[in-house]
Amino acid sequence: MLKVGRIAKAIVSGASAGLAALYTAMGDNVVTTGEGVTIALAVLGALGITYVVPNAAQSEQGQR
Repeated sequence: MLKVGRIAKAIVSGASAGLAALYTAMGDNVVTTGEGVTIALAVLGALGITYVVPNAAQSEQGQR
């Protein structure tokens, strides 16, 4: 069974990294090939790292 939370957080982090890199690349209103590669690597890196790192286990409230 798929863990939607794990996939959703990876997609959100990939989109966030891609948009941040795109925003930086659009400083001169032109996206060059190098900047495009940087955007793609930011998205792939964020997707991969976030997907691999497990979610923290939820602890029971009141338990220390």
